[in-house]
Amino acid sequence: MAIITLTSQQQKSHNDNFDVISVPVEVIKSQFLAADLKESVRLREEAKKQPFKAEIVWRNVLFFVLLHLGAFVGLCQLITFSVKWATIGWCVFLWYISGAGITAGAHRLWSHKAYKARFPLRVLLVIMNCVAFQNDVIEWSRDHRCHHKWTDTDADPHNINRGFFFAHMGWLLLKKHPQVKAKGSTLDLSDLTSDPLLAFQRKFYLPLVLLFCFLLPVFIPVLLWHESASVAFYTASLFRYTFTLHSTWLINSVAHIVGYRPYDVSISSTESVWTTVLAGGEVIHRLFSTNRMGLRFADGQRRVN
Repeated sequence: MAIITLTSQQQKSHNDNFDVISVPVEVIKSQFLAADLKESVRLREEAKKQPFKAEIVWRNVLFFVLLHLGAFVGLCQLITFSVKWATIGWCVFLWYISGAGITAGAHRLWSHKAYKARFPLRVLLVIMNCVAFQNDVIEWSRDHRCHHKWTDTDADPHNINRGFFFAHMGWLLLKKHPQVKAKGSTLDLSDLTSDPLLAFQRKFYLPLVLLFCFLLPVFIPVLLWHESASVAFYTASLFRYTFTLHSTWLINSVAHIVGYRPYDVSISSTESVWTTVLAGGEVIHRLFSTNRMGLRFADGQRRVN
């Protein structure tokens, strides 16, 4: 996390000092922040007239049920002090780098092109993204660009208007709404699909996830400080992974309900320090959703992000 600021010359005073400067349209477009407001209004009106019945993806339900059962075992091992301190530190380290693989990698670098990274850093971020196991970068970025372009509509993959649980994790347990598929197919993803590194990750995603999210988190504690394999599996692998998932999901659920709403009051996103701590960033989540400035900037408030 880093503290980001703007100079006083770059700020405007408005209400409680939450106004921000406007930036060139090309910056908004280059960072894939431009909302399709007309279409969003149409989609919301259409949703009122055409009720949608979602289909459950039982394979995903089974996966997450088993994952949470395993994570509960890991939690019990942690609270009963059945884990070595080095393993606890390892869990924290994996939580941090996997969170960064989403926030600094899939989100800021690839979804929004907020900064440039040289090849070694990009490789590292792809590995960290595999530790997180939240879909490959191309798929994650496509969903996120849909979220920005058609926020709070049926074309938003985790539309908060379909309920808290849906926005948190339910969207992963159901088939995508037809509007998500239809609108997602219209997005320009050529900047992602033409990247050989991302193409490699997408092609070998499952083996990479198996290695970096599940196997290495277990083998390293066993080999380096002789942790029990079962303890390492349930804590450093399953519990840590589940905790990271919920930390990230908070941005889609809690950060659209709880928190304060500067800038544009017409959208649901909020700003919450608590979700920021768990997700490893995104305190100015609402600022990004207003599409009024690039991800390279903050709002002049000295806040941890």
